[in-house]
Amino acid sequence: MSDLIDELRRRNEEALLGGGEERIAKQHAQGKLTARERVALLLDEGSFAEVGRFVAHRTEDFDMGDKKFKGDGVVTGSGLIDGRPVYVYSQDFTVFGGSLGEAHAAKICKIMELAMKVGVPVIGMNDSGGARIQEGVLSLGGYADIFLRNTLASGVVPQISAVLGPCAGGAVYSPAITDFVFMVDKTSYMFVTGPNVVKTVTHEEVTSEELGGARTHATKSGVAHFTARDDAECLAKVRRLMSYLPLNNMEDPPRAEPGDDPARADPELDRIVPPDPQKPYDVKEIVRRVFDRGEFFEVHEQYARNLVVGFARLDGFVVGVIGNQPSQLAGCLDIDASKKGGRFVRFCDAFNIPLITLEDVPGFLPGTAQEYGGIITNGAKLLFAYCEATVPKLTVITRKAYGGAYDVMASKHIRADLNLAWPMAEIAVMGPKGAVEIIYKREITKARDPQAEQATFEEDYRRRFANPYKAAEYGFIDEVIEPRFTRQRLINALRLMKNKREKLPPKKHGNIPL
Repeated sequence: MSDLIDELRRRNEEALLGGGEERIAKQHAQGKLTARERVALLLDEGSFAEVGRFVAHRTEDFDMGDKKFKGDGVVTGSGLIDGRPVYVYSQDFTVFGGSLGEAHAAKICKIMELAMKVGVPVIGMNDSGGARIQEGVLSLGGYADIFLRNTLASGVVPQISAVLGPCAGGAVYSPAITDFVFMVDKTSYMFVTGPNVVKTVTHEEVTSEELGGARTHATKSGVAHFTARDDAECLAKVRRLMSYLPLNNMEDPPRAEPGDDPARADPELDRIVPPDPQKPYDVKEIVRRVFDRGEFFEVHEQYARNLVVGFARLDGFVVGVIGNQPSQLAGCLDIDASKKGGRFVRFCDAFNIPLITLEDVPGFLPGTAQEYGGIITNGAKLLFAYCEATVPKLTVITRKAYGGAYDVMASKHIRADLNLAWPMAEIAVMGPKGAVEIIYKREITKARDPQAEQATFEEDYRRRFANPYKAAEYGFIDEVIEPRFTRQRLINALRLMKNKREKLPPKKHGNIPL
Protein backbone atom coordinates (compact mmCIF):
# COMPACT_ATOMS: atom_id res chain seq x y z
CA MET A 1 0.00 0.00 0.00
CA SER A 2 2.83 2.40 0.81
CA ASP A 3 4.20 1.98 -2.74
CA LEU A 4 0.81 2.97 -4.17
CA ILE A 5 0.64 6.04 -1.94
CA ASP A 6 4.18 7.00 -2.93
CA GLU A 7 3.19 6.71 -6.58
CA LEU A 8 0.13 8.90 -5.99
CA ARG A 9 2.25 11.52 -4.25
CA ARG A 10 4.79 11.49 -7.07
CA ARG A 11 2.07 12.01 -9.65
CA ASN A 12 0.51 14.82 -7.60
CA GLU A 13 3.86 16.59 -7.28
CA GLU A 14 4.37 16.32 -11.02
CA ALA A 15 0.90 17.74 -11.72
CA LEU A 16 1.45 20.64 -9.33
CA LEU A 17 4.50 21.74 -11.32
CA GLY A 18 2.48 22.29 -14.49
CA GLY A 19 4.91 22.92 -17.34
CA GLY A 20 7.92 22.76 -15.05
CA GLU A 21 10.03 25.07 -12.92
CA GLU A 22 11.70 26.80 -15.88
CA ARG A 23 8.37 27.85 -17.39
CA ILE A 24 7.04 28.87 -13.99
CA ALA A 25 10.06 31.18 -13.62
CA LYS A 26 9.26 32.74 -17.01
CA GLN A 27 5.66 33.30 -15.90
CA HIS A 28 6.86 35.10 -12.78
CA ALA A 29 9.37 37.14 -14.80
CA GLN A 30 6.46 38.54 -16.82
CA GLY A 31 4.77 39.74 -13.62
CA LYS A 32 2.17 36.97 -13.73
CA LEU A 33 1.21 34.33 -11.20
CA THR A 34 0.80 30.67 -12.07
CA ALA A 35 -2.61 29.07 -12.49
CA ARG A 36 -2.43 27.42 -9.07
CA GLU A 37 -1.15 30.55 -7.33
CA ARG A 38 -4.15 32.41 -8.73
CA VAL A 39 -6.58 29.78 -7.45
CA ALA A 40 -4.96 29.95 -4.01
CA LEU A 41 -5.27 33.76 -3.92
CA LEU A 42 -8.86 33.78 -5.09
CA LEU A 43 -10.28 31.15 -2.74
CA ASP A 44 -10.43 30.88 1.03
CA GLU A 45 -7.31 29.21 2.36
CA GLY A 46 -7.41 25.44 2.12
CA SER A 47 -10.84 25.32 0.48
CA PHE A 48 -9.87 24.29 -3.06
CA ALA A 49 -11.01 20.82 -4.17
CA GLU A 50 -9.51 19.98 -7.56
CA VAL A 51 -11.29 18.07 -10.31
CA GLY A 52 -9.45 16.44 -13.23
CA ARG A 53 -5.86 16.80 -12.02
CA PHE A 54 -4.64 13.83 -14.08
CA VAL A 55 -6.53 14.53 -17.31
CA ALA A 56 -4.30 14.47 -20.41
CA HIS A 57 -4.87 15.04 -24.13
CA ARG A 58 -5.25 12.14 -26.57
CA THR A 59 -3.57 13.64 -29.64
CA GLU A 60 -0.77 11.71 -31.35
CA ASP A 61 -0.19 13.96 -34.38
CA PHE A 62 2.83 16.31 -34.58
CA ASP A 63 4.65 14.26 -31.94
CA MET A 64 2.07 15.33 -29.34
CA GLY A 65 2.02 11.79 -27.95
CA ASP A 66 5.40 12.51 -26.36
CA LYS A 67 4.26 15.84 -24.92
CA LYS A 68 1.70 15.23 -22.23
CA PHE A 69 1.21 17.17 -19.02
CA LYS A 70 -1.13 16.22 -16.19
CA GLY A 71 -4.16 18.53 -16.17
CA ASP A 72 -3.68 19.50 -19.83
CA GLY A 73 -3.08 23.17 -19.14
CA VAL A 74 -6.06 24.07 -16.98
CA VAL A 75 -6.71 23.76 -13.24
CA THR A 76 -10.37 23.12 -12.39
CA GLY A 77 -12.38 22.55 -9.24
CA SER A 78 -14.45 24.14 -6.49
CA GLY A 79 -13.77 26.20 -3.39
CA LEU A 80 -15.06 28.92 -1.11
CA ILE A 81 -15.01 32.73 -1.20
CA ASP A 82 -15.90 34.16 2.20
CA GLY A 83 -17.35 30.75 3.04
CA ARG A 84 -19.61 30.65 -0.04
CA PRO A 85 -19.10 28.00 -2.76
CA VAL A 86 -17.88 28.67 -6.29
CA TYR A 87 -16.52 26.66 -9.20
CA VAL A 88 -13.30 27.87 -10.79
CA TYR A 89 -11.01 27.16 -13.68
CA SER A 90 -7.56 28.63 -14.20
CA GLN A 91 -5.67 28.25 -17.47
CA ASP A 92 -1.98 27.35 -17.12
CA PHE A 93 0.22 29.25 -19.55
CA THR A 94 3.21 27.07 -18.60
CA VAL A 95 1.56 24.10 -20.37
CA PHE A 96 1.34 24.55 -24.15
CA GLY A 97 0.92 28.29 -23.60
CA GLY A 98 -2.45 27.61 -21.99
CA SER A 99 -3.78 26.58 -25.40
CA LEU A 100 -7.18 24.94 -25.50
CA GLY A 101 -7.64 21.42 -26.79
CA GLU A 102 -10.32 18.76 -26.48
CA ALA A 103 -9.44 17.56 -22.96
CA HIS A 104 -8.78 21.10 -21.73
CA ALA A 105 -12.22 22.21 -22.91
CA ALA A 106 -13.92 19.12 -21.47
CA LYS A 107 -12.56 19.98 -18.02
CA ILE A 108 -13.98 23.50 -18.22
CA CYS A 109 -17.33 22.24 -19.49
CA LYS A 110 -17.54 19.72 -16.65
CA ILE A 111 -17.26 22.33 -13.91
CA MET A 112 -19.68 24.65 -15.72
CA GLU A 113 -22.26 21.87 -15.82
CA LEU A 114 -21.67 21.10 -12.15
CA ALA A 115 -22.07 24.78 -11.30
CA MET A 116 -25.47 24.88 -13.01
CA LYS A 117 -26.60 21.69 -11.28
CA VAL A 118 -25.49 22.90 -7.86
CA GLY A 119 -26.44 26.53 -8.42
CA VAL A 120 -23.16 28.34 -7.71
CA PRO A 121 -21.09 30.92 -9.65
CA VAL A 122 -18.35 30.10 -12.15
CA ILE A 123 -15.11 32.09 -12.14
CA GLY A 124 -12.74 31.62 -15.06
CA MET A 125 -9.11 32.78 -15.05
CA ASN A 126 -8.01 33.12 -18.67
CA ASP A 127 -4.36 32.97 -19.71
CA SER A 128 -4.12 31.24 -23.07
CA GLY A 129 -2.43 31.48 -26.43
CA GLY A 130 -5.68 30.34 -28.06
CA ALA A 131 -6.69 27.19 -29.90
CA ARG A 132 -4.25 24.27 -29.83
CA ILE A 133 -3.37 24.07 -33.51
CA GLN A 134 -2.16 20.48 -33.30
CA GLU A 135 -5.70 19.36 -32.40
CA GLY A 136 -7.39 21.14 -35.30
CA VAL A 137 -11.17 21.07 -35.28
CA LEU A 138 -11.24 19.34 -31.88
CA SER A 139 -9.94 22.59 -30.43
CA LEU A 140 -12.54 24.68 -32.27
CA GLY A 141 -15.27 22.30 -31.11
CA GLY A 142 -14.03 22.67 -27.55
CA TYR A 143 -14.50 26.44 -27.72
CA ALA A 144 -18.03 26.02 -29.04
CA ASP A 145 -18.82 23.56 -26.24
CA ILE A 146 -17.79 26.22 -23.72
CA PHE A 147 -19.73 29.00 -25.49
CA LEU A 148 -22.89 26.89 -25.35
CA ARG A 149 -22.54 26.34 -21.62
CA ASN A 150 -21.80 30.04 -21.07
CA THR A 151 -25.07 30.82 -22.82
CA LEU A 152 -27.10 28.20 -20.95
CA ALA A 153 -25.68 29.38 -17.61
CA SER A 154 -26.38 33.06 -18.40
CA GLY A 155 -28.94 34.38 -15.95
CA VAL A 156 -28.82 31.12 -13.96
CA VAL A 157 -25.53 31.49 -12.08
CA PRO A 158 -23.17 34.48 -12.06
CA GLN A 159 -20.24 34.05 -14.47
CA ILE A 160 -17.04 36.03 -13.96
CA SER A 161 -14.00 36.15 -16.23
CA ALA A 162 -10.56 37.30 -15.07
CA VAL A 163 -8.35 37.79 -18.13
CA LEU A 164 -4.84 37.50 -16.68
CA GLY A 165 -2.81 37.04 -19.84
CA PRO A 166 -3.48 36.66 -23.57
CA CYS A 167 -7.00 35.89 -24.75
CA ALA A 168 -7.23 35.96 -28.52
CA GLY A 169 -9.26 34.69 -31.46
CA GLY A 170 -12.25 32.53 -30.59
CA ALA A 171 -11.20 32.49 -26.94
CA VAL A 172 -12.55 36.03 -26.44
CA TYR A 173 -16.17 35.03 -26.87
CA SER A 174 -16.45 33.08 -23.65
CA PRO A 175 -15.52 36.10 -21.47
CA ALA A 176 -17.75 38.27 -23.66
CA ILE A 177 -20.79 36.13 -22.79
CA THR A 178 -20.04 36.13 -19.06
CA ASP A 179 -21.42 38.78 -16.71
CA PHE A 180 -18.23 40.60 -15.71
CA VAL A 181 -14.75 40.82 -17.23
CA PHE A 182 -11.63 41.77 -15.24
CA MET A 183 -8.31 42.65 -16.92
CA VAL A 184 -4.80 43.43 -15.68
CA ASP A 185 -2.94 46.45 -16.99
CA LYS A 186 0.08 45.67 -19.19
CA THR A 187 -0.14 41.85 -18.87
CA SER A 188 -3.55 40.91 -20.26
CA TYR A 189 -5.09 41.58 -23.65
CA MET A 190 -8.07 40.50 -25.74
CA PHE A 191 -8.65 40.73 -29.47
CA VAL A 192 -10.26 38.73 -32.25
CA THR A 193 -7.31 39.26 -34.62
CA GLY A 194 -3.82 40.21 -33.47
CA PRO A 195 -1.57 43.11 -34.52
CA ASN A 196 0.13 41.12 -37.31
CA VAL A 197 -3.16 40.22 -38.98
CA VAL A 198 -4.42 43.78 -38.57
CA LYS A 199 -1.28 45.09 -40.26
CA THR A 200 -1.64 42.64 -43.15
CA VAL A 201 -5.31 43.34 -43.77
CA THR A 202 -5.73 47.03 -42.94
CA HIS A 203 -2.09 48.21 -42.94
CA GLU A 204 -2.55 49.64 -39.45
CA GLU A 205 0.47 49.64 -37.12
CA VAL A 206 -0.76 48.81 -33.62
CA THR A 207 0.67 47.09 -30.55
CA SER A 208 -1.07 44.35 -28.58
CA GLU A 209 -1.59 46.79 -25.71
CA GLU A 210 -3.12 49.45 -27.97
CA LEU A 211 -5.29 46.94 -29.79
CA GLY A 212 -6.63 44.94 -26.88
CA GLY A 213 -5.04 45.91 -23.59
CA ALA A 214 -6.87 46.51 -20.34
CA ARG A 215 -6.97 50.28 -20.79
CA THR A 216 -8.36 50.00 -24.32
CA HIS A 217 -11.17 47.67 -23.27
CA ALA A 218 -11.94 49.62 -20.10
CA THR A 219 -12.21 53.03 -21.78
CA LYS A 220 -13.05 52.50 -25.47
CA SER A 221 -14.77 49.18 -26.16
CA GLY A 222 -16.37 48.61 -22.77
CA VAL A 223 -15.41 44.92 -22.88
CA ALA A 224 -13.62 45.17 -19.52
CA HIS A 225 -15.74 46.06 -16.49
CA PHE A 226 -12.79 46.25 -14.08
CA THR A 227 -9.03 46.72 -14.36
CA ALA A 228 -6.22 46.05 -11.89
CA ARG A 229 -2.49 46.68 -11.57
CA ASP A 230 -1.58 43.02 -11.09
CA ASP A 231 -3.02 39.54 -10.60
CA ALA A 232 -3.33 39.91 -6.83
CA GLU A 233 -5.34 43.14 -7.02
CA CYS A 234 -7.52 41.68 -9.76
CA LEU A 235 -8.45 38.61 -7.74
CA ALA A 236 -9.09 40.73 -4.64
CA LYS A 237 -11.59 42.71 -6.72
CA VAL A 238 -13.24 39.48 -7.88
CA ARG A 239 -13.67 38.48 -4.22
CA ARG A 240 -15.21 41.89 -3.47
CA LEU A 241 -17.64 41.59 -6.37
CA MET A 242 -18.71 38.16 -5.12
CA SER A 243 -19.75 39.73 -1.79
CA TYR A 244 -22.61 41.49 -3.64
CA LEU A 245 -23.86 38.56 -5.72
CA PRO A 246 -26.25 35.71 -4.96
CA LEU A 247 -25.12 32.17 -5.69
CA ASN A 248 -27.81 31.74 -8.35
CA ASN A 249 -31.00 33.23 -9.79
CA MET A 250 -33.24 31.58 -7.18
CA GLU A 251 -31.52 33.22 -4.22
CA ASP A 252 -31.28 36.75 -2.89
CA PRO A 253 -27.93 38.53 -2.61
CA PRO A 254 -26.18 38.16 0.77
CA ARG A 255 -27.30 40.71 3.34
CA ALA A 256 -24.59 42.25 5.50
CA GLU A 257 -24.65 44.01 8.85
CA PRO A 258 -25.41 47.64 7.86
CA GLY A 259 -23.15 49.37 10.37
CA ASP A 260 -25.05 52.54 9.48
CA ASP A 261 -28.17 54.13 10.94
CA PRO A 262 -31.14 53.49 8.60
CA ALA A 263 -32.78 56.70 9.85
CA ARG A 264 -29.67 58.78 9.25
CA ALA A 265 -30.39 62.15 7.61
CA ASP A 266 -27.69 64.12 5.80
CA PRO A 267 -28.20 67.91 5.59
CA GLU A 268 -25.34 68.15 3.08
CA LEU A 269 -27.63 66.56 0.49
CA ASP A 270 -29.78 69.71 0.61
CA ARG A 271 -26.84 71.67 -0.80
CA ILE A 272 -25.27 69.18 -3.20
CA VAL A 273 -27.21 70.27 -6.33
CA PRO A 274 -26.15 73.78 -7.44
CA PRO A 275 -28.89 76.44 -7.67
CA ASP A 276 -27.81 77.11 -11.27
CA PRO A 277 -29.30 74.25 -13.36
CA GLN A 278 -26.40 74.55 -15.82
CA LYS A 279 -23.74 73.78 -13.23
CA PRO A 280 -22.47 70.21 -12.79
CA TYR A 281 -21.96 68.17 -9.63
CA ASP A 282 -20.75 64.65 -8.87
CA VAL A 283 -23.55 62.08 -8.52
CA LYS A 284 -21.09 59.81 -6.68
CA GLU A 285 -21.19 62.26 -3.80
CA ILE A 286 -24.91 61.54 -3.48
CA VAL A 287 -24.16 57.80 -3.58
CA ARG A 288 -21.57 58.13 -0.82
CA ARG A 289 -23.98 60.03 1.41
CA VAL A 290 -27.05 57.86 0.86
CA PHE A 291 -25.82 54.27 0.93
CA ASP A 292 -24.41 52.22 3.81
CA ARG A 293 -21.06 53.56 5.09
CA GLY A 294 -20.56 55.42 1.82
CA GLU A 295 -19.39 52.21 0.14
CA PHE A 296 -19.86 51.83 -3.60
CA PHE A 297 -18.39 49.17 -5.89
CA GLU A 298 -18.47 50.84 -9.27
CA VAL A 299 -18.80 48.81 -12.47
CA HIS A 300 -17.44 50.08 -15.81
CA GLU A 301 -15.89 53.05 -14.01
CA GLN A 302 -13.75 54.14 -16.96
CA TYR A 303 -16.35 53.60 -19.71
CA ALA A 304 -19.27 55.91 -20.59
CA ARG A 305 -18.66 58.09 -17.55
CA ASN A 306 -21.85 60.06 -18.15
CA LEU A 307 -23.68 57.14 -16.51
CA VAL A 308 -22.55 55.64 -13.20
CA VAL A 309 -23.47 52.05 -12.32
CA GLY A 310 -22.41 49.77 -9.51
CA PHE A 311 -23.29 47.92 -6.32
CA ALA A 312 -24.01 49.32 -2.87
CA ARG A 313 -26.03 48.42 0.19
CA LEU A 314 -29.04 49.98 1.88
CA ASP A 315 -29.73 48.74 5.40
CA GLY A 316 -27.48 45.80 4.56
CA PHE A 317 -29.44 44.85 1.42
CA VAL A 318 -27.53 44.73 -1.88
CA VAL A 319 -28.81 47.15 -4.53
CA GLY A 320 -27.77 48.08 -8.04
CA VAL A 321 -27.25 51.83 -8.48
CA ILE A 322 -27.70 53.64 -11.80
CA GLY A 323 -27.06 57.37 -11.83
CA ASN A 324 -26.73 60.04 -14.51
CA GLN A 325 -23.44 61.91 -14.04
CA PRO A 326 -23.91 65.68 -14.57
CA SER A 327 -20.15 66.25 -14.54
CA GLN A 328 -19.78 64.25 -17.79
CA LEU A 329 -21.67 65.31 -20.94
CA ALA A 330 -24.13 67.01 -18.57
CA GLY A 331 -25.47 63.55 -17.74
CA CYS A 332 -26.90 62.99 -21.23
CA LEU A 333 -27.57 59.45 -22.36
CA ASP A 334 -25.55 58.38 -25.39
CA ILE A 335 -24.88 55.10 -27.19
CA ASP A 336 -22.22 53.84 -24.80
CA ALA A 337 -24.10 54.84 -21.65
CA SER A 338 -27.26 53.18 -22.91
CA LYS A 339 -25.47 49.89 -23.56
CA LYS A 340 -23.65 50.08 -20.24
CA GLY A 341 -26.82 50.81 -18.29
CA GLY A 342 -28.95 48.27 -20.15
CA ARG A 343 -26.56 45.41 -19.47
CA PHE A 344 -26.23 46.32 -15.79
CA VAL A 345 -29.99 46.60 -15.31
CA ARG A 346 -30.53 43.20 -16.93
CA PHE A 347 -27.87 41.57 -14.74
CA CYS A 348 -29.45 42.97 -11.58
CA ASP A 349 -32.89 41.83 -12.66
CA ALA A 350 -31.63 38.32 -13.49
CA PHE A 351 -30.14 37.95 -10.02
CA ASN A 352 -32.78 39.56 -7.79
CA ILE A 353 -30.90 42.78 -7.07
CA PRO A 354 -33.19 45.83 -6.55
CA LEU A 355 -32.49 48.89 -8.69
CA ILE A 356 -31.99 52.41 -7.35
CA THR A 357 -31.97 55.08 -10.06
CA LEU A 358 -30.60 58.57 -9.38
CA GLU A 359 -31.87 60.68 -12.25
CA ASP A 360 -30.54 63.94 -13.59
CA VAL A 361 -30.77 63.71 -17.36
CA PRO A 362 -31.31 66.54 -19.87
CA GLY A 363 -32.01 64.06 -22.67
CA PHE A 364 -30.21 61.93 -25.24
CA LEU A 365 -26.97 63.30 -26.66
CA PRO A 366 -27.64 64.98 -30.04
CA GLY A 367 -25.46 64.84 -33.14
CA THR A 368 -24.81 62.97 -36.36
CA ALA A 369 -22.29 60.62 -34.70
CA GLN A 370 -24.97 59.44 -32.30
CA GLU A 371 -27.70 59.11 -34.93
CA TYR A 372 -25.44 57.33 -37.42
CA GLY A 373 -24.16 55.10 -34.65
CA GLY A 374 -27.66 53.97 -33.77
CA ILE A 375 -28.67 55.93 -30.69
CA ILE A 376 -32.26 54.92 -31.43
CA THR A 377 -31.75 51.17 -31.05
CA ASN A 378 -29.02 51.54 -28.42
CA GLY A 379 -31.13 53.88 -26.33
CA ALA A 380 -33.94 51.37 -26.67
CA LYS A 381 -31.74 48.73 -25.03
CA LEU A 382 -31.76 50.66 -21.76
CA LEU A 383 -35.49 51.30 -22.09
CA PHE A 384 -36.16 47.61 -22.80
CA ALA A 385 -34.07 46.54 -19.82
CA TYR A 386 -35.92 48.82 -17.39
CA CYS A 387 -39.32 47.85 -18.80
CA GLU A 388 -38.51 44.15 -18.53
CA ALA A 389 -37.09 44.28 -15.00
CA THR A 390 -39.36 42.89 -12.28
CA VAL A 391 -37.11 43.52 -9.26
CA PRO A 392 -37.97 46.47 -6.97
CA LYS A 393 -37.29 49.71 -8.87
CA LEU A 394 -36.89 52.93 -6.86
CA THR A 395 -36.18 56.24 -8.60
CA VAL A 396 -35.03 59.59 -7.23
CA ILE A 397 -35.09 62.59 -9.57
CA THR A 398 -32.43 64.90 -8.21
CA ARG A 399 -32.68 67.61 -10.87
CA LYS A 400 -33.45 67.31 -14.61
CA ALA A 401 -35.74 64.72 -16.17
CA TYR A 402 -36.34 65.86 -19.72
CA GLY A 403 -37.91 64.31 -22.79
CA GLY A 404 -37.71 60.64 -23.67
CA ALA A 405 -34.83 60.22 -21.23
CA TYR A 406 -37.31 60.90 -18.40
CA ASP A 407 -39.34 57.92 -19.58
CA VAL A 408 -36.30 55.67 -19.94
CA MET A 409 -34.77 56.28 -16.52
CA ALA A 410 -37.16 54.08 -14.53
CA SER A 411 -40.18 56.36 -14.72
CA LYS A 412 -43.54 55.45 -13.19
CA HIS A 413 -44.81 54.70 -16.70
CA ILE A 414 -42.47 51.71 -17.09
CA ARG A 415 -43.42 50.06 -13.80
CA ALA A 416 -41.11 51.76 -11.32
CA ASP A 417 -42.42 51.04 -7.82
CA LEU A 418 -41.50 54.30 -6.10
CA ASN A 419 -40.68 57.60 -7.78
CA LEU A 420 -39.35 60.37 -5.56
CA ALA A 421 -38.21 63.86 -6.51
CA TRP A 422 -36.16 66.52 -4.82
CA PRO A 423 -37.69 70.04 -4.72
CA MET A 424 -35.30 71.30 -7.40
CA ALA A 425 -36.39 68.60 -9.86
CA GLU A 426 -37.40 69.74 -13.36
CA ILE A 427 -39.70 67.30 -15.15
CA ALA A 428 -40.68 68.43 -18.64
CA VAL A 429 -40.45 67.68 -22.34
CA MET A 430 -37.39 69.92 -22.57
CA GLY A 431 -35.61 72.76 -20.77
CA PRO A 432 -37.20 76.22 -20.46
CA LYS A 433 -35.02 77.81 -23.14
CA GLY A 434 -35.81 75.25 -25.85
CA ALA A 435 -39.49 75.08 -24.91
CA VAL A 436 -39.96 78.85 -25.00
CA GLU A 437 -38.21 79.15 -28.37
CA ILE A 438 -40.79 76.75 -29.81
CA ILE A 439 -43.94 77.80 -27.97
CA TYR A 440 -43.41 81.57 -28.09
CA LYS A 441 -41.35 81.89 -31.25
CA ARG A 442 -43.72 84.38 -32.89
CA GLU A 443 -44.10 86.56 -29.77
CA ILE A 444 -40.34 86.72 -29.21
CA THR A 445 -39.64 87.61 -32.83
CA LYS A 446 -42.15 90.51 -32.76
CA ALA A 447 -41.04 91.87 -29.38
CA ARG A 448 -39.11 95.15 -29.10
CA ASP A 449 -36.57 93.46 -26.87
CA PRO A 450 -36.51 89.75 -27.88
CA GLN A 451 -33.99 88.78 -25.21
CA ALA A 452 -35.99 90.33 -22.39
CA GLU A 453 -39.20 88.82 -23.74
CA GLN A 454 -37.61 85.38 -23.94
CA ALA A 455 -36.27 85.70 -20.39
CA THR A 456 -39.79 86.55 -19.16
CA PHE A 457 -41.30 83.56 -20.93
CA GLU A 458 -38.53 81.27 -19.63
CA GLU A 459 -39.16 82.35 -16.05
CA ASP A 460 -42.89 81.73 -16.48
CA TYR A 461 -42.27 78.30 -18.02
CA ARG A 462 -39.85 77.39 -15.24
CA ARG A 463 -42.38 78.40 -12.58
CA ARG A 464 -45.21 76.44 -14.22
CA PHE A 465 -43.47 73.34 -15.58
CA ALA A 466 -39.82 73.06 -14.54
CA ASN A 467 -40.60 71.64 -11.13
CA PRO A 468 -41.72 68.30 -9.67
CA TYR A 469 -45.22 69.37 -8.68
CA LYS A 470 -47.04 69.06 -11.99
CA ALA A 471 -45.85 65.44 -12.29
CA ALA A 472 -46.83 64.87 -8.67
CA GLU A 473 -50.34 66.16 -9.43
CA TYR A 474 -50.71 63.42 -12.02
CA GLY A 475 -49.32 60.74 -9.69
CA PHE A 476 -46.15 60.23 -11.73
CA ILE A 477 -44.13 61.31 -8.70
CA ASP A 478 -45.10 59.58 -5.46
CA GLU A 479 -43.50 62.10 -3.13
CA VAL A 480 -41.40 65.25 -3.24
CA ILE A 481 -38.90 64.95 -0.40
CA GLU A 482 -36.19 66.95 1.27
CA PRO A 483 -32.88 65.56 -0.04
CA ARG A 484 -31.57 64.94 3.47
CA PHE A 485 -34.21 62.24 4.02
CA THR A 486 -33.43 60.26 0.83
CA ARG A 487 -31.69 57.40 2.63
CA GLN A 488 -34.43 56.65 5.10
CA ARG A 489 -37.16 56.97 2.48
CA LEU A 490 -35.41 54.48 0.19
CA ILE A 491 -34.79 52.06 3.04
CA ASN A 492 -38.44 52.14 4.09
CA ALA A 493 -39.50 51.37 0.52
CA LEU A 494 -36.89 48.64 0.10
CA ARG A 495 -38.04 46.87 3.26
CA LEU A 496 -41.59 46.97 1.97
CA MET A 497 -40.66 45.83 -1.54
CA LYS A 498 -38.33 42.95 -0.64
CA ASN A 499 -41.07 40.38 -1.25
CA LYS A 500 -42.34 42.02 -4.43
CA ARG A 501 -43.60 39.63 -7.10
CA GLU A 502 -44.24 40.69 -10.68
CA LYS A 503 -44.39 38.53 -13.78
CA LEU A 504 -43.99 39.12 -17.49
CA PRO A 505 -46.50 37.84 -20.07
CA PRO A 506 -45.85 34.19 -21.05
CA LYS A 507 -43.31 34.01 -23.89
CA LYS A 508 -40.14 32.24 -24.93
CA HIS A 509 -38.11 35.45 -24.60
CA GLY A 510 -38.32 39.07 -25.68
CA ASN A 511 -36.50 40.48 -28.70
CA ILE A 512 -34.29 43.18 -27.20
CA PRO A 513 -33.02 45.59 -29.92
CA LEU A 514 -29.47 44.29 -30.14
